[in-house]
Amino acid sequence: MRKFIALLLVALLMVAGLTTAWAQKEEKVLNLFTWATYIDDATVAKFTEQTGIKVNYTNFESNEEMLLKLESAGTGYDVIIASDYAINSLREQDKLLKLDKALLPNYGNLDPDFLGQYYDEQNEYAVPYTAGTPLIVYDPATVDPEVEITGYESLWDERLKDSVVVMDDARNIIGITLKTLGHSFNTTDDAVLKQAKEKLFKLRPNIRAFNYSNPYADLLSGEATVGYMFTSQVMVALDGNPDLKVVYPKEGMGFGIDNLVIVKDAPHPGNAHMLINFLLDSEVTANTAAMQYYLSPVATAYDLMPEALRNNPAINIPKDILGDTEFIRNLGEYDSVYQTIWSEFKLLSK
Repeated sequence: MRKFIALLLVALLMVAGLTTAWAQKEEKVLNLFTWATYIDDATVAKFTEQTGIKVNYTNFESNEEMLLKLESAGTGYDVIIASDYAINSLREQDKLLKLDKALLPNYGNLDPDFLGQYYDEQNEYAVPYTAGTPLIVYDPATVDPEVEITGYESLWDERLKDSVVVMDDARNIIGITLKTLGHSFNTTDDAVLKQAKEKLFKLRPNIRAFNYSNPYADLLSGEATVGYMFTSQVMVALDGNPDLKVVYPKEGMGFGIDNLVIVKDAPHPGNAHMLINFLLDSEVTANTAAMQYYLSPVATAYDLMPEALRNNPAINIPKDILGDTEFIRNLGEYDSVYQTIWSEFKLLSK
């Protein structure tokens, strides 16, 4: 046992030495590119306090905006946090740096269920940061009691005219339309997409608002009575009105994982590894989950989270109900087909 402990200490010292050696060659700066406030200010400040590394935080509005920005070489970004399908695009374009696991001693804190996904089968490039599934949430006090909301199909009910808020996201909303027809979120069959387009257009009279950033605001203000939104947004809505009801769509749910990656030409790869390792710390991750309102892929953080978070119906979905979830994937040229359908849909009059 003493020999094992001695070897472990040597290994840890080697990791610390490698990190220090790499970081010594770099200025104490890190350039982060992600959504606004996706790492809270207190966490950024704590990282800087512990490492002396200043974080330059630049934000984007969507994965598509990020991908467009990364088409140029030498962007200067070190770490990006983005969604699974966007990470897959970056990997296919050879835009990512392979992780040095020796510099990530906290990597072992991750829940294996979140690893080995389609966008990084060998766990070479991406580190899971947050996860969740979009859900339907509604106000039973304002929805016609005769309207039974059980899934995506319910959103087409004529009694919900001008009362539904949805995320402004082509792939998600066309995706749930495809689900009502018994098809995948990632369909590339032209005939099926034509059928989905026709059905989607029939939903337009029910749409009160398109809102990607804060659809819960439309629900809490009474502007809308039913919403389809991301996990964190459902949780904010429940904070504002605990009487809201969460619906697990019977047609099958989507699932998404946002990941930390390092850009291949990152100017500060050593600092980037230090940030990722810091964000995998159990206490830091528990705080991230509490601040971001998402499911955490770090298994060792679960018991450190507030009980209200662990028991929230937007996160604690029974496995038998969650069933087989499906990732939204990048579809190459068909992504533009979805975007065209979406643009036409939004321009329709109610």
